[in-house]
Amino acid sequence: MLSRLESLPRDSRDTLFLLLVIGWVVLPQVGNLPWWCSLLAAAVLVWRGWLAVASRPLPGKWWLLALLATTLVATLATHRTLLGRDAGVTLIVVLLALKTLELRARRDAFVIFFLGFFTMLTNFFFSQSLAVAAAMLVALLGLLTALVNAHMPAGKPPLAQAARTAAWMTLLGAPIMAVLFVLFPRLAPLWGIPSDAMTGRTGLSSSMQVGAIASLALDDAIAMRVRFEGAPPPQSDLYFRGPVLSTFDGREWRALQPRLRSRSSFVVPEPARPEVFGPPVRYEVTLEPNNRPWLLVLDAAPKPPAVAQFDVTMTSELQWVANRPVTDLLRYRAESYPAFRYGPRDGPAVAPQYLELPDGFNPRTLALGRALRNDPALAGAGGAALVQAALNRLRTGNYQYTLDPGVFGAHSADEFWFDRKQGFCEHITSAFVVLMRAMDIPARIVTGYQGGERNPVDGFWVVRQSDAHAWAEVWLRDRGWVRVDPTSAVAPGRTGTLQRLQAPRGAFAAGLSAVSPGLAAGLRSAWEALNNGWNQWVLNYTQSKQLDLLRGLGFTSPSWEDLSYVLLALVVLTALAGAGWTLWDRRQHDPWLRLLDQVRSRLRAAGIELTAATPPRRMAALVTARFGDRGQPLADWLIDLEAQRYDRTRGAGMAPLRRKFRQIAWPG
Repeated sequence: MLSRLESLPRDSRDTLFLLLVIGWVVLPQVGNLPWWCSLLAAAVLVWRGWLAVASRPLPGKWWLLALLATTLVATLATHRTLLGRDAGVTLIVVLLALKTLELRARRDAFVIFFLGFFTMLTNFFFSQSLAVAAAMLVALLGLLTALVNAHMPAGKPPLAQAARTAAWMTLLGAPIMAVLFVLFPRLAPLWGIPSDAMTGRTGLSSSMQVGAIASLALDDAIAMRVRFEGAPPPQSDLYFRGPVLSTFDGREWRALQPRLRSRSSFVVPEPARPEVFGPPVRYEVTLEPNNRPWLLVLDAAPKPPAVAQFDVTMTSELQWVANRPVTDLLRYRAESYPAFRYGPRDGPAVAPQYLELPDGFNPRTLALGRALRNDPALAGAGGAALVQAALNRLRTGNYQYTLDPGVFGAHSADEFWFDRKQGFCEHITSAFVVLMRAMDIPARIVTGYQGGERNPVDGFWVVRQSDAHAWAEVWLRDRGWVRVDPTSAVAPGRTGTLQRLQAPRGAFAAGLSAVSPGLAAGLRSAWEALNNGWNQWVLNYTQSKQLDLLRGLGFTSPSWEDLSYVLLALVVLTALAGAGWTLWDRRQHDPWLRLLDQVRSRLRAAGIELTAATPPRRMAALVTARFGDRGQPLADWLIDLEAQRYDRTRGAGMAPLRRKFRQIAWPG
């Protein structure tokens, strides 16, 4: 590419290179910009490139004014405002593209350069991933190359030369940026911007329509990463608890709402107080942004997750909820007990909402519940036997676990139990909970994530959106709430060996997996481990980590003042080191001065007093006065050394002077 650009006239070459860099800067934004903005920016850049190659004149100001007016109207129509992040990014992208149509002088180029730097930063408003950071590093090198090239007006210097200079500038600035990153006071979130871009993220919801979680199985994105202290629990015990859904209107499950007791008070369930057994499981979660307030932990966590940025409370249904949505990467520590028991032991203490079913829905399931309840073989057996009877029906009734069971109608439980006999986890669990309530057993749905896979590169457990799961909790007398996973009765491999239903893959991924499954898995693990390292050490480098760093340096109670002192001390030391290196470099890289220093040192050792400012001719006179004829060869050599520096017409080169210097017999 660079060689093709080099063959063009310099103005055309430099313009095309700058347009390519601008296109690279804008490319990651295409998914966040309105379609007309991406199309307009691309059209303007292509138009400007054609004008440069064809040596055509630039358009007049009326063209620019018309395009600008169109941009303002379209932005206002799309975003309903000209202010804010989304509208601002839309405008800056179009203005950057339009500015290229005014690229006539170096002054215009400098404006484009700095607009490009600003546009490059706006990519991080939407994503701070490793891929975006790598793309913007390439963009930074491209903009610096164009900037360096603009400061070389004479001739036609090759772009490769400007690129080397830009790369060297970046390397020189990297240590400074690293120090500032580590010690400069942190803002939370990292970029200090509103996180309204999270509205398009997929993930768990506070409500569930039958079929909603199946759509998550098509999303292979990472929901969170988990690092266990010590041996992790069995995969079948990895139930990460999310929203609990208890009210059903026939079509949709929702979270339990407080009940109105009187005109002035509500019935609010008491917070859960689990009774735990056995040793705890300690772990650290790195939760991806999801714009939801819940913190996912393993069942059951009696203590709040250790997270500094949020106030965390536990609901009556054993779910930990933060005081605000998680809009940025969040890391927290938690402690869970796989063996636990919670909930009231007596029936009257259970909220009646856990038995309610809407009128007019699923009549066959209600009839099945009454039939099981009145079955003589189960008479007096209790709730546990009824639960087991429903699970046996799932195991022996030719029910199937599938990702695409079709669209269910209004009577979703009836269709599952009697007609389709197939479904994903929420189809199975919803039908199971309806049947439990039809048998007068309190039941509810718990959504979250089940399982995960260990990354062999970094040892983290990766939990994906495709691991989203729904299971049931039933209330049994003297036992409280008990987890029941009806999906395991239909497909034991779902929670035992984690046999997931795979969504269709892209052509490249499918082809690579077909040729070499091990290579595909290894590349995926390596990339995700690299992304995890970026998340842990860069995106999750918080204020508390800065203070922990100061504690490691010996500060007993670090504060922002101490951080400022450390940063100031490093700046001063760096400045002094730079000054010292400059002096050393000046002497090291000037062979003439090095040679003169050697002569000065030896003459001082011989008893001749010299200063740092004594020139070679004065040294020669002092040598002759001190040693007479014996010092004449050295005096002549000093005159030649001076001529090499100040009279190139007769001065010898440095190599002959060095050889002659070694051959001189020094007077003693």
